[in-house]
Amino acid sequence: MTASTMLPLGTAVPAFSLPDSEGNIVSVGDFKDMPALLVIFMCNHCPFVRHILSHLVELIKQYQQRGLVAVAINSNDVANFPEDSPKMMARVANNNGFTFPYLYDETQDIAKKYHAACTPDFFLFDRQRKLVYRGQLDDSRPTNDIQVTGSDLRAALDAVLEERKVPKEQKPSIGCNIKWKQGNEPEYVK
Repeated sequence: MTASTMLPLGTAVPAFSLPDSEGNIVSVGDFKDMPALLVIFMCNHCPFVRHILSHLVELIKQYQQRGLVAVAINSNDVANFPEDSPKMMARVANNNGFTFPYLYDETQDIAKKYHAACTPDFFLFDRQRKLVYRGQLDDSRPTNDIQVTGSDLRAALDAVLEERKVPKEQKPSIGCNIKWKQGNEPEYVK
């Protein structure tokens, strides 16, 4: 298990321009007028992601109606983890009814910009595209009996969309480590 690095609150959204599983390029600037942007680092094979995926997809659908824009990014090394390939990403997105782009970070540069460390890893930005939340979905894990509710992320989303302050006390996300390419592992995870 790996914990998120807890990128400092107030960090400006790191730019990205990445292909989705169909080859369409999606950029952070595509969403500039939306009140909240959620960036999720995830992958197909991680048991932590699989544990929350159906709940996460429904949570995003609910909050999209209130102005949330969400994107998921897969930064795993697909040479060593072929189940995370763009072809398999398209299948996961389709089979799970994603209403948000699922992007592929082949170079792993975007994961590094966000200091992403695990899957899932959540980053919520406000209207000014400043980081207001980074951390866990909730306390549920594949190995405990706690129900998936999304309570931590929901509280942050509600605060942002209601233009209230997001609590500064935030718990790191826990999951599988990002599968870095040989020699590409960043210093912040060593």
